[in-house]
Amino acid sequence: MNLAILYRGPLASCNYDCPYCPFAKRRDPPELLRADRAALDRFAGWVAATTDVRLSVLFTPWGEGLTRSWYRDAMVSLSHLPHVDRVVIQTNLAARVDWLAEADPRAAALWTTFHPGQVDRDRFLRRCARLSELGIRYSVGVVGLPEHLTEARALRAALPAGVYLWVNAAEGRRYDADEEATWTELDPLFGYSVRPHLSLDRPCHAGETAISVRGDGTVRRCHFIDEPIGNLYDGSWRSALRPRPCGNAVCDCHIGYVHLKPLGLRDVFAGGVLERIPAAWPSVRRPVPVAAPRRRPVP
Repeated sequence: MNLAILYRGPLASCNYDCPYCPFAKRRDPPELLRADRAALDRFAGWVAATTDVRLSVLFTPWGEGLTRSWYRDAMVSLSHLPHVDRVVIQTNLAARVDWLAEADPRAAALWTTFHPGQVDRDRFLRRCARLSELGIRYSVGVVGLPEHLTEARALRAALPAGVYLWVNAAEGRRYDADEEATWTELDPLFGYSVRPHLSLDRPCHAGETAISVRGDGTVRRCHFIDEPIGNLYDGSWRSALRPRPCGNAVCDCHIGYVHLKPLGLRDVFAGGVLERIPAAWPSVRRPVPVAAPRRRPVP
């Protein structure tokens, strides 16, 4: 059995203050940090012990995980387990990356995001260059806001051609055809992000070969459906895995809709689903537009 796990513990603190993020410059109290560390240690122990399943792990903390030593330690240790195909974390790349020299580059990977106004572009690019030197797979992303366009273009020009630059549609922003075309020049797959995907009653890998896990071990189909289907630590998750349709009207986040079966994005990102790297990059075709609701302006 192959299983992808999206893990999110209680950590919610971040060193950046992006205006589009609700966790900007949040500080976690010491007791929450201790709880997050204990939860991650428990999860890493479970991964190490669950050798009858081929596992892939994506850490999706609300805050920035790599400024915390326990996330770096988990990335390194899990990367060396023979039954772990991939271990990935979403990060703003603010922390130094030399620790990844201890990780197995065949398994460790990063989903990185560049936040203009929070970090100097040259500094971010130096981090990327170091990742390339270490042989670590990584993607780079930006939020598609007008004020980010100049920096995003400069970033794309400076990155190696083999590094995928993705663009996330800004929450609540409506893109006209010209804007969509502009961002698609940077990310040929931007069309998947710019409009929500109708998902109600449509088949999804979530809950079958991909699950979401909270710090206490509660298992859900995905981050966007609150109904629990079991717990990691009592084994009840095993009998809960099965094909099931989505219960939400739409899905508009990449870590959700990448698992929607009708979209076929697991094939597009084969071998790089969790780190968001297309299989054929840089030879990727633009998606054919499909009928779906466009993003509405924030009231």
